[in-house]
Amino acid sequence: QLQLVESGGGLVQPGGSLRLSCAASGFTLDYYAIGWFRQAPGKEREGVSCISGSGGRTYSRSADSVKGRFDISRDIAKNTVFLQMNRLKPEDTAVYYCAALLSSGTVCETSWSYEYWGQGTQVTVSS
Repeated sequence: QLQLVESGGGLVQPGGSLRLSCAASGFTLDYYAIGWFRQAPGKEREGVSCISGSGGRTYSRSADSVKGRFDISRDIAKNTVFLQMNRLKPEDTAVYYCAALLSSGTVCETSWSYEYWGQGTQVTVSS
């Protein structure tokens, strides 16, 4: 059974950092695009970053709102995708989800219709 489990959320002060993890089971990351999404109360879900690739080659992209602050990466051996979030702002407060989509390509888009979703982890940026 394909499963995604997020962890690493919490309360952090503005300017601080958090690293989110998305542990995958039941499938191999090498054949899937993984996206990070977030949803704040009263707002639509937003695509944050995605990563894909196979054979040792990796492709990733991030939304303009997080470029230069967030970094997505993956550890194939651990079957886990990470979202390193630096210089956090109050507007980054949201529930963060990871999602997976079978993809043989070397690109990814957060606009794709991701098929498998985790349960989410809360990130709160506040002083």
